[in-house]
Amino acid sequence: MRSIWNGAISFGLVSIPIKLVNATESHSIAFRQIHTADGGRIRYRKVCELDGKELAAAEIGKGYEDADGTIIPVTDEDLASLPLPTAKTIEIVAFVPASEIDPLQMDAAYYLSANGVPAAKPYTLLREALKRSRKVAVAKYALRGRERLGMLRVVDDVIAMHGLLWPDEIRQPVGVAPETEVTVREAELDLADALMDTLGDVDLDSLHDDYRDAVEAMIAAKAEGGEAALEAPAEPGGKVIDLMAALESSVKAAKEARGEEAQVTPIGTRKKAAAKKPAAGKAAAKKTAAGKTAAGKTTAEKPAAKKPAAKKAAAEKAPAKKPAARSRKRSA
Repeated sequence: MRSIWNGAISFGLVSIPIKLVNATESHSIAFRQIHTADGGRIRYRKVCELDGKELAAAEIGKGYEDADGTIIPVTDEDLASLPLPTAKTIEIVAFVPASEIDPLQMDAAYYLSANGVPAAKPYTLLREALKRSRKVAVAKYALRGRERLGMLRVVDDVIAMHGLLWPDEIRQPVGVAPETEVTVREAELDLADALMDTLGDVDLDSLHDDYRDAVEAMIAAKAEGGEAALEAPAEPGGKVIDLMAALESSVKAAKEARGEEAQVTPIGTRKKAAAKKPAAGKAAAKKTAAGKTAAGKTTAEKPAAKKPAAKKAAAEKAPAKKPAARSRKRSA
């Protein structure tokens, strides 16, 4: 990869020669401006306002416009001669936990490459120190005509640097939050949690730019003389009236997308049912136990009640018959 800046990391009294390399690249499709009538390319020409002459890049310099409109010329030599220690140095000023860096400050990302064999040892020392401390380095550096703030961290076996916006470049979110006070119910939060759990994690490497794919397919179809089969995106939905229904539908759709059971029970209902289940279970257990006890007692008592009654009846019947038989014999 081509370096865009050469300098050194200043780490106390240690100086580490490095090269700065872009860590990211844009894959956006670039369009040219054309004349719609004939397809001719539209180009920008740099013309001097005073004499109307078109200028080459070598003839163009920098200038600062003062409040009264006066242009003050500023040369590259003027900027290079500024007493700025970070002109060719990434000066580390502190080591802090990564949590102290506001993500809103994050800007462009770069890789820092050790420049030459002598730089390998101090480069590795700084990398391992960052790893062991689990901290990031806050640094100042100058690039493209201005001093900037940066954060150094370890990515695999490389030191990466993220450009940071200065704190005063972050706007305060005044008037951004909803002005109307809204109360969110626990059941709604429960459903939101369920939706978050259902969506789960994602492998970021699996994500890609669908818009770019669609543009490339459309351009390929036009290049072959045809027309791409385009389908207009659906209009965004109107105002959400029933938030709970929308959340439940979202959970259901997410589960279906993951191949899970699509049935969704409202979280509030689920909690009430869960709270009632132990009581119902205990009642059923008591009912079953009572039934078993009653059945046991009936089974145990019934034979005991029948047996004596049968014996008593048999005993009573037998004596009643015998005297009758004896009286017959005597009369005979």
